[in-house]
Amino acid sequence: MKKIAITILALTLLWSCKDNKQADESLNMEATATDSLPPVSDAMMENAVIYEANIRQYSPEGTFNAFTKDIPQLKKLGVKVLWVMPIYPISMKRRKATGDKSIEDITDPQEKKKYLGSYYAISDYTAVNPDLGTKEDFAKLVKTAHENGMYVILDWVANHTGWDHKWITEHPEYYQKNAKGEVTDPLNPETGEPWGWTDVAHLDYANKKVYEPMKNEMLYWVKEQNVDGFRCDVADNVPTEFWEWARPQLEEGKPLFMLMESNKEYLLKKAFDMAYGWDAHHLMNEIAQGKKNVTAWDSLMVSQANKYERDDIFMNFITNHDENAWNGSEYERLGADAVKTFAALTYTMPGMPLIYTGQEYGNEHRLKFFEKDVIKHDHDDMFAFYEKLGKLKNDNIALNGGKNPAGYDRIDASDMKNVLAFTREKDGQKVYYIANLSKNDVRFTLPLEGEYTDYISGGKVSFTAGQKWEAAPWQYWILTK
Repeated sequence: MKKIAITILALTLLWSCKDNKQADESLNMEATATDSLPPVSDAMMENAVIYEANIRQYSPEGTFNAFTKDIPQLKKLGVKVLWVMPIYPISMKRRKATGDKSIEDITDPQEKKKYLGSYYAISDYTAVNPDLGTKEDFAKLVKTAHENGMYVILDWVANHTGWDHKWITEHPEYYQKNAKGEVTDPLNPETGEPWGWTDVAHLDYANKKVYEPMKNEMLYWVKEQNVDGFRCDVADNVPTEFWEWARPQLEEGKPLFMLMESNKEYLLKKAFDMAYGWDAHHLMNEIAQGKKNVTAWDSLMVSQANKYERDDIFMNFITNHDENAWNGSEYERLGADAVKTFAALTYTMPGMPLIYTGQEYGNEHRLKFFEKDVIKHDHDDMFAFYEKLGKLKNDNIALNGGKNPAGYDRIDASDMKNVLAFTREKDGQKVYYIANLSKNDVRFTLPLEGEYTDYISGGKVSFTAGQKWEAAPWQYWILTK
């Protein structure tokens, strides 16, 4: 996205409801007075780490305040973008209880209480889920994040609402309908078949009357709550025209950072800054499971270079809320011995690395999606590991991965099927990633000579011409020179 530099908007309240206007105005005046974080910029994107915050599962309390107190800890991980999963009230009607049952199928009142529903079934876009806290608590989270050098982006669900949303009754014309004239749950735009998201109602952007109210709901959080952008759910199921129309208006006061849950290259032209690195993620899983090898990785890098522009950004990840809940933790999918290898790859390859709630503590289980579940905070080894990677990402321009990224050059190893070796370089700075991406011991040579620093261990590594190297399964090095 080629942004036009714009000055920060003095926050004003244009359409908050009358009863809340004075309280919201007080919050915003306080935020403006104390907020010294520079606006979103291309430079910020170059060396950032993004953190996905699942407030419900982060702590036993599951509240904004319980999360906010740990924001200084996240700063140690090099986090510069804080993506907060949906914080809005969740619809009760047709609320998901399990994968195949809704809340209406549960008869026991006590049993019903434990089903909290999907974060993505929203009943009110401009309110907060009382289970998480208050708007004042959220304002404190944003302020604390800004004070710690982090930009806050909210998870936004423009494709559908919960069945309790007031638009269902007040504006049924906003929704897609079946042949009987009934509002439908979301349909796959390619096949017309339901996705199975029965707890939400599908908005119809063929009716452009949806555009203005949806944009205004987003603008509320920018103007009145000082957020710095959005992560947009199933972004390619919403018309590109809407995103390209809405973004300039959302940015009238300050530049924003826009992440899409998609990897469609056309959405990066005017609407979004960063795409999901789905292809790399799936390929990492397949390599770890022995289904593919490094030659597939090389092919992916070539195809992406041909398909995307140089200033397109990918979010790199080994896990996120969907992968963890539905496909298993990174320990299940990659295997315990390979987790650090692929995590290191997400930091050294072009793009921006993601840490999902619990990843920094070595969370090994699938967090429940519709119920309360809590991560453990007791894996110091993994926290230190991500802290070290975050520092390298933040400080070494050879890992720049934004609009003006460092180069990516493949190093020819004697075993190109199992050994991934590449260098990233910018302005004379170099970082090397070398890994055995297989479950077998390998021997190989590399066209490197001289002495390097093993960044993770701090030791020295020397290369001589024709030197044979041995690597255990999933062994890797990050080298600096």
